[in-house]
Amino acid sequence: MNFMNRIRETISLVLAALRGEELNFTEGGINRAIFMLSLPMILEMAMESLFAVVDIYFVGRLQDSHAVAAVGLTESTLALLYSLAWGLSAGATALVSRRVGEKDFKGASVAAVQVLYAGAGISLVLSLVGLFFHKDLLRLMGASSEVIAVGSGYTAWMWVGNASVMFLFLINAVFRGAGNAAIAMRSLWLANIINMVLDPLLIFGWGSIPAMGVEGAAIATNIGRSVGVLYQLYFLFNGGSLIKLAFDKLKPDFRVMMSLITLSAGGTMQNIIASASWVFLARIMAGFGSSAVAGYTIAIRVIIFTILPSWGMANAAATLVGQNLGAGKPERAEQSVWKAGFYNMVFLFLIMFVFLFLSEPILLFFTNDISSIQYGTRCLQIVSLGYAFYGYGMILSQAFNGAGDTRTPLYLNLFGYWFFQVPLAYVLAYQTFLQSNGVFAAIAIAESAVAVAAIFLFRRGKWKQVKV
Repeated sequence: MNFMNRIRETISLVLAALRGEELNFTEGGINRAIFMLSLPMILEMAMESLFAVVDIYFVGRLQDSHAVAAVGLTESTLALLYSLAWGLSAGATALVSRRVGEKDFKGASVAAVQVLYAGAGISLVLSLVGLFFHKDLLRLMGASSEVIAVGSGYTAWMWVGNASVMFLFLINAVFRGAGNAAIAMRSLWLANIINMVLDPLLIFGWGSIPAMGVEGAAIATNIGRSVGVLYQLYFLFNGGSLIKLAFDKLKPDFRVMMSLITLSAGGTMQNIIASASWVFLARIMAGFGSSAVAGYTIAIRVIIFTILPSWGMANAAATLVGQNLGAGKPERAEQSVWKAGFYNMVFLFLIMFVFLFLSEPILLFFTNDISSIQYGTRCLQIVSLGYAFYGYGMILSQAFNGAGDTRTPLYLNLFGYWFFQVPLAYVLAYQTFLQSNGVFAAIAIAESAVAVAAIFLFRRGKWKQVKV
């Protein structure tokens, strides 16, 4: 009987988490709070990573390594966009969660408005860059003339349509800060369903729909994400969350805007530093040919698919830190982080074993090119060796951000990636017998080092005194 009761309680808890019933996590069991926030956030992140996996799957069916390389190099050029979106998201979550913890729901809504303005301005600038310089961006990444010919349309669409990515990230950050991750999750479900339907139709054509090749993948992604944004806006303006907006109250608040910019600057630079390191790594891999870039691209997409769900738990930790600090409960905030870190470490440790023994079958799902599979297999196996450390590192980085301490992870990323990972990758790749394996080894070593440093700094506890 007790066993059946536990099953019923678990099912009830899962359904409550998916519905987003619980919004304030400053009281009650910490394990319950982590679960209620993490489950929809994990599914949200899984859905975000699914965009990349679906695109690379269908593009891989074109049997053209140049097309796959174009997708990978374009994603690398989009590092700036994702960095800005993640940075603003960190600021949005910190502001909104702190106001919710203080029970200042009007202040949380004001913060959400400023997030929308910031996202709109940045998206406009990036769209113009993509419209006029998409081919130059690929050349900057070392793309061959064949890759540019095949994939420049994909690059143009992804850059010009960047607003769909930006707003999807930012509005979901607002919902996460309010504790309602279920809305964020459902918006990505909707976006992904549309993308999965449109991808094969636009890439290969069907009936009167012409085959657009790799360019069709970008169009499908933008359409799917845009519908997801419309779904988010519906809930922002029609209730269903603690954050409620009205058209007659969309006034700029420069004090809150400056606070958001200050918080987001650190978060943005964190991600620019981390993402730029991936750009340099992709550039190093380009020296080994299109097959190496294609294998690396597919492997990184698979890695993202496993890492982004873990980022869901990390985002949950950030929300718990912000709300509990706002409620004056720093010790509860710290306990939440350590528990979330342990759960994430266990999860990624299991993923590591999957990659060590099943990398080749996984890659065969995306491509039949033997050379690309060999590169991708080695990438998955070597990079995954750092997963146990990274499980803690990613939780702690987001915990700092949730507290409003965006400088600490900024410095960790600066020294860990630019001053350590990139130079190490170059030396191991071009100055030793390891070649491309040196790039993969540098990733695992650097990520582990950053995680160990984050643990040391978090234990010092200075993040508890940050004012937001």
